[in-house]
This record gives sequence, C-alpha cells and structure tokens, in this order.
Amino acid sequence: AATGKKDTRVFRFYCQLKEDIQADLLQKALEETMEHYPVFSMVLRKGLFWFYLEQRDLPAKVEEEKRPPCSEIYVPDHKTLLFQVSYYKTRINFEVFHALTDGTGAMLFLKELVSNYLILCHPEEIFSKVSEDMLTETDFEEDSFSQYYSSDIPGNSEKKPRAIRLPGERLLHEDMHITEIVLPVKELHAKAKEYGVSITILITAMFLCSIHEEIPKSRQNRPIALMVPVNLRNYFPSQSMANFFGWIEVGHDFSQTSDFTEILAHVKEQFAAELVEEKIARHMNSYVRLEKNPVIRAVPLEIKKYFLMLGANLSSRSITAVYSNIGILRFPKEYNQYIDRFGIFASTNSMQLCSCSYENEMVLGFTSKLPKDNIQRNFLNMLKKEEIPYTEKTNNFPGCSLKEKKEEQRIVQVFNFVCIAAAILCGMINYLTREKLDWFWFAAAGCLCGWLIVAVAYAKRRNILKNEIIQLILVTVIAVLWDKYTGWHGWSLDFVLPFGALAVLGSIPVIVKVQKLEKEEYLFYLVQAAFAGLVPLILMFLHLIRFPYPSVVCTGISLLVFAGMFIFNSNDT
Repeated sequence: AATGKKDTRVFRFYCQLKEDIQADLLQKALEETMEHYPVFSMVLRKGLFWFYLEQRDLPAKVEEEKRPPCSEIYVPDHKTLLFQVSYYKTRINFEVFHALTDGTGAMLFLKELVSNYLILCHPEEIFSKVSEDMLTETDFEEDSFSQYYSSDIPGNSEKKPRAIRLPGERLLHEDMHITEIVLPVKELHAKAKEYGVSITILITAMFLCSIHEEIPKSRQNRPIALMVPVNLRNYFPSQSMANFFGWIEVGHDFSQTSDFTEILAHVKEQFAAELVEEKIARHMNSYVRLEKNPVIRAVPLEIKKYFLMLGANLSSRSITAVYSNIGILRFPKEYNQYIDRFGIFASTNSMQLCSCSYENEMVLGFTSKLPKDNIQRNFLNMLKKEEIPYTEKTNNFPGCSLKEKKEEQRIVQVFNFVCIAAAILCGMINYLTREKLDWFWFAAAGCLCGWLIVAVAYAKRRNILKNEIIQLILVTVIAVLWDKYTGWHGWSLDFVLPFGALAVLGSIPVIVKVQKLEKEEYLFYLVQAAFAGLVPLILMFLHLIRFPYPSVVCTGISLLVFAGMFIFNSNDT
C-alpha cells in the first residue's frame, strides 16, 4: 500500500458525456451505486502485521474537480474512503486507490454510476440495467487469491533480466504529463489483423518501439520490458470486486533486431507463452505464498514494510514501463446518444499507458513523469507511419492549471530558513563579541533540536496520537543528550520523562473525545503511552533516579491505566 509524492497509486476512470453534469443528480446516483457496491465503503487500516481493509459507514460525496488528476487519496492514519467521484463540465471522474479494487472492479462501478446518473437525468427514457442483480455482497468481497491458492502448485522461479530504465529526472505529481489519443477501433483492428496479431499486441509492440527510439545506443545492451496486468477473472471464475489481477512481463532486446515485423512476432510469442492457465496459476501462487509464509506473517508490519519495499524495488528492475488494457465497455444502445467516450489513466513514477474501448473508439492514456514527451511523440509518428488515423485530445484538467504554491509548503520553507538563519546569526554574534565560537555550538544545537521537533510534528500531523508517542521519545532522547553534555544533573530522567509520559496519558482521553475516535483507533497508542510511563520504574530500580516523586506518580498512573484497560476493555486488549 505504498504511496507518496512520487506515485500516489491512484488511477482515474472517466466518462465523457454529451451534456453538462448536474452535481445533485450525480450525488444521488453515487448513493444508489454505493447501495449496490457496499464493498467500496472501505478504509485502509494498519494492523500489527499487515494492512487490512475495514468496512466503515462513511458518506461518499461528489465534488467538483479541483485537484490534479490521480492526486493522493489514501492518507496514512486517516479514516477516508479509498475513492473519489468528481465532475468537470461534461466529465464524470472516478478515481481509486489501488488497494481497493482493480481496473475491472472500477469499470463495473463506473458503468453503474453512469447508468444511474443517466436514468435520473432522463426519466422519460427507458434504460436497460447494466448491473448484475444476482450477485451478493459476499460475491463482491471474496478473496479470490486465497480461494484459488494451492500449496501444491510450485512458485515462479524464473529470473528476469534487468531491463532498461527510462533516463531523466522525474517531475512532481502535479506536473505529471497526460496525453490522450483516440483511435478508431475498426481501422486499428484491420491493421492488427494485417499483421496477424491482436490489438493489444500491436499497441504493446508500438509502445516498445517508441521507448527504444529514446534510449542511447550505449545503453541498448539490455531489453526494454513492459509490465502488462492480466485480469485473473478470465482464468479463474470470480465475481469479486476486490483486486484480482496478475501481470506478465513482455520485452524485446533491440540489440538483436529492430525490425517491426520481427518485434511483433516476438511479442506475440511471449503473450502466447505467458497467457497459459498453468503459468498464470504459478505466478498467482507466488504472490499468495509470500503472504502465507509463517515467518513473514510473524514479522511486525513496521519492520516488514521496509523489506517489502526493497523487494518491490528489486522486482521493478526488470520493468521499463507499464501497459494496461482494461478492455471493452459495453452499454445497451439507448445509452449511446448520451455517452461520448470513456478513458483511463494512472499515476506513475516513470511512464504508463492505459487503454479502454467504447463503441468504435479506443482511448489511450499516457501518463509520464519524464520532462519531455518524446516517447508519446514517437508513438504518434508510428501511428502515422502505419496509416492508423488518430485524434490527440486536448487536456482540460482544472487542477493542473492551478500553479499556486501551497501555503503550508511556503510556511515549512520559511521555518527551515529561519532556523538556519538563527544558527548563523548566533555564530556571527558569538565570534564578533568573543572572537571565538564557544556558546554558538549550544545555540546551534538548540536550533537543530527545535527544527527536529517541529519537523517531526509536521510530518506526523495527520495522526495526533502517533505524533505524541514519537514526540515523547524524541524529546526524552534530546533531553538526555543535553543533560549529558551539560554536566549530567539527572533532570532529563527525573522530570522530562515522567512528566512527558503523564502529559501524553492525560491528553489521549481529550483527543479521543474531540476526534470521536473508536477503541481500536486509540487503544494501541494508549498501551504504548502506559508502557512509556513504566520506564521510570525500571530507572528507579537501576538507581538512576535522584528525585523519585514524579516517577512514582507516573508509574502509579500507568499501572492504573493498564488495570482499567484489562478490567473495562478486556475484549479489546
């Protein structure tokens, strides 16, 4: 569930209508859709060993589009839904965090949302339903990975060669380039048939060639490889709206040949070899086997996540870019007069191509963090060369046109500058008044400590309880260091630690009351604070405490907190 400024792990599926959106009717349509798909009322929680999805009764609200496409949706430690429905002029946007569902699940949700909206907008029309009424909530929520997992099927031991990585610096998310190309399916299919391949294979080969043109000859000693997601429902029957996809890796070594016909043949050969049920099952079992490994399961998430991130980075070395074809969206013919097109694109840290089809149009959505659009230009040139007509759509995303600097970012920059300036000013005054640097080092250390405390508080501002625990540890460590380097008087252990632990213990009930937190959201931090309150007891036994009264009070209250938790909340602890 990793996310951040580099890649928000959000994808956008949208529907462009032929009329302006009515926000109130779209809100009503969303509420009706949520009744059919309650599985989308999930929030992502962090457990002791794994992240997990938890059902919450949170309202889904339609908003006018204001942020850049695929902006951050999942905010750690925030109870928020993992999708967002927005609108702009004639466009309905459905943005989803990848942990909630995959492209197929998002397509089903968006189809029903659009259907419900058009039914509300045009009550005079008779629209056919697009949803499956025979399915139950259990069908939507089933864990298909575990259902089809078999320990008897061997894992995938094939080692992939390192692939070429796209060169150049990476843009910030708000500057991500989005290029959309509309292709006529009839002409595209004719061209694919001429080469004896599918449309997906044709687009894949063209994407590989477009990337190849931007790779310097000195770096062409490795293959260019694409990750191609695979809908596992095509191989293992499932109605689940949860993630149920795998992927294959398709590439080509251009040092061997750069003839387009040969590249097409090679790509076709790889698709045929990889898209076999036995091989797909082996890949799928490899994903699940990692989760079911008893050793890995026993490692706490805070430790495990770094190894998972390392593993993800290592596995991405065999990938140059991503191409995801969601497939065809089908609607009854009475909808056609109101729908213009559908489109999809995703956040990325490098480059990704997504595609979907509706009626006789296939929409390709390139997203790129590369400063130049050379690869997209190369792709368009190939379309011209292959005599495939296309239309490049002009992006109209209101969030991207707002280039104002965020106020909070400016405040952080000013604060950083003030801390550095204060330290330099102290050094100047110290040297000018005493012709040497003596007390400056204490002043500089004070500026550093102040900056560190405020910086950590700002970074963890979204979760006040976690912030308090981290601040308690940080302030205590800083106090001990100051105490040590100023001639050890013991005040850090006698006063700072116990009073800090008491302050955290006392503030937790207030925060819980104000934020209306549930037991599972605060008990973990209350236990941590109570354990911190018992540390002075250990220090007293080690004869490190000179003035015992604060430590005795802190220990006593911490023991009372533990007693209260076990007596009154025994089912939750």
